[in-house]
Amino acid sequence: MQDADHANGSGHADAAQHVEEAVADEASEQSHDGKPLEVEGVGSFTTLFAAIEAAGLKDTLSEGDPFTVFAPTDEAFAALPDGTLDDLLKPENKEKLASILTFHVVSGRVTAEQVVDIESADTVNGKALAVVVADSGVTVGEANVLKTDIECEVGLIHAIDRVLIP
Repeated sequence: MQDADHANGSGHADAAQHVEEAVADEASEQSHDGKPLEVEGVGSFTTLFAAIEAAGLKDTLSEGDPFTVFAPTDEAFAALPDGTLDDLLKPENKEKLASILTFHVVSGRVTAEQVVDIESADTVNGKALAVVVADSGVTVGEANVLKTDIECEVGLIHAIDRVLIP
């Protein structure tokens, strides 16, 4: 796991800060919508919510049946290679960003109790996400699950420590 000094020492912290500033008013509104921007012991999801907005997925995820989101923390976004987040947030990369984000989303409410009984989950983008349960914890794709069953407006969030790339 990355330490805070390493994550903040990269150019990603600047990119995340830029995203946070660009959606500051919206982030304030989101916190009143019941979406967890800060989860004790895990961190915040401000960058994720900003990326969802940039990809045009906010309305899609807020409507209809609930979803389960394997949600990368802000620290996970900060750990992406230099320039990756800035590049993904460009309007011309909206489709690529949406593909990455929907790789973190599963239709329906999939609780932690259910996750430990499956080997994979079909994501909204059409690709399967591997689930591995071990004595050391649960991983989805290459990400460690940090906290589970966080209730939010769209359904459930399971916090993860890495951004998954399909």
